[in-house]
Amino acid sequence: MPVINILENGRKITCEQGANLLKVLHENSVFIENPCNGTGVCGKCRVRVTSGELSAMTNTERRLLSEDEIEKGIRLSCLVSLLGDIDIELPKQEKGSKVLTEGYIPQFEKDRFEGGYGVAVDIGTTTVVVSLVELKSGREVAYASQINAQKRFGLDVLTRITYEYDNPETGKNELQKAIVGQLDNMISSVSEDAGISCDEIAEVVVSANCTMTHTLLGVDARSLGKAPYAPVFKEAQSRMCGEIGIKCCKGAKLYCLPQVSAYIGADIVAGAYVCGMENEKGKVLFIDIGTNGEIVLADNGRLLCCSCAAGPALEGTNISCGMRAALGAVEDVVIEERGVKLTTIGDTQPVGLCGSGILAAVRELVKTGNVKPSGVFIKKTDGCDERLITQGTKRAYVLGENLIITQDDVRQVQLAKGAILSGFTALLNKAGIDMNDLDKVLIAGQFGAHLPVDSLIGTGILPEEVADKLVYVGNSSKTGAYMALLSKKIRAEMENLALKMEYMELAETENYEMLFAESMRFPKAQGGK
Repeated sequence: MPVINILENGRKITCEQGANLLKVLHENSVFIENPCNGTGVCGKCRVRVTSGELSAMTNTERRLLSEDEIEKGIRLSCLVSLLGDIDIELPKQEKGSKVLTEGYIPQFEKDRFEGGYGVAVDIGTTTVVVSLVELKSGREVAYASQINAQKRFGLDVLTRITYEYDNPETGKNELQKAIVGQLDNMISSVSEDAGISCDEIAEVVVSANCTMTHTLLGVDARSLGKAPYAPVFKEAQSRMCGEIGIKCCKGAKLYCLPQVSAYIGADIVAGAYVCGMENEKGKVLFIDIGTNGEIVLADNGRLLCCSCAAGPALEGTNISCGMRAALGAVEDVVIEERGVKLTTIGDTQPVGLCGSGILAAVRELVKTGNVKPSGVFIKKTDGCDERLITQGTKRAYVLGENLIITQDDVRQVQLAKGAILSGFTALLNKAGIDMNDLDKVLIAGQFGAHLPVDSLIGTGILPEEVADKLVYVGNSSKTGAYMALLSKKIRAEMENLALKMEYMELAETENYEMLFAESMRFPKAQGGK
């Protein structure tokens, strides 16, 4: 039987002849980025094979890997079959991921508590935040934040739902085990940090999108992945923590906030509540920007909402040199005549581009005229920016050593931009509202909080008309969980709010394809190029 020798730690893993390398590694708790869930699309599951017998290089690998990488023995583990013993080197792990934990908290009246503790949880597709709260005072005494442990099944909800389809007997349980185990560890960690026993925790309140809530509770999420995209439940859910496998505080109550639809989840209900959108007298737009872009329009008390598939590009995935917001990730870019200025997380050497970095890079390429409004790089001619190069038959732009923005990268951002702007515009059209009529645009979520106005407007994700109306509200999902933890009245109000939110399916909107195509165009370059 073939043996995999992991050179970093000397660990040896035995497997069947012909086994898939990525699958074997994951089955043995060696996790490698695979946003596409091992379908050979993203090109992220790289390993370096220093010696051994394995299947021949595929055409997909030759397309996704550079000549230099191939010469060094880099392979895509999802496309490798083991024919004998091999020695491998794993990719360097990202450290210090930047996770948003703060947010605007409105004034509210909390219930009376004699003592004890509660936990407010925000489960996002990408990140998980846990806050330990002293119930009597409402004081946050400890918190923890991590990348969602379900990442090994895919970095977006549709890929995870697909995993359930592909593994009907085990997929649901694997997804639940990953997130429940993570919560168990995180709650234990914050309890230890605060010097309390987990037995003192009375309740855990969770705000999450619809897919995350289903998988947390061990409910089959496959119905969310195909028409008519019907959740098994939308109502708030109550359990005991022990029922779903949270062991550290198994006697505590578990409460999950309500959903609106398959793609407008409790995190958006919480955000709309925290921002007081139902009571807004004017016209206010709420946008949570991430893998999915969820949008809520408040028009004098009426709440319209939609969800658009922005894709993972805005979180650094499906980008040739993309990465999460971790140490060494480029988070801002400025292109000047004398060179390119890169700002990285931790002020370290640049390793790759996180979501805000790729968006800033595209913003600069558009602003300087290197990328046309159509999204295509300009032709390389005499007098062109020398950093504009040709790779094969396609043009690309060099930001720095090993940092290149390709035409495909620009296209990924363009698709995300088109999705969000078209959703934004479709809601306004349905309500008969002009862009100039908006009083405020609220930006929420992990990704949106790190996007400056010039990136949002400069790439055309949001139109110029709202540039002076943007308000950043931070992690409103976590804030909603915190408020619901401390007030039964607020829970009831959130449940009522979820019933009032009107969901609009963009795909069924008249002329949506045309609107999407128009929304994909970037702004004109400075000077009108």
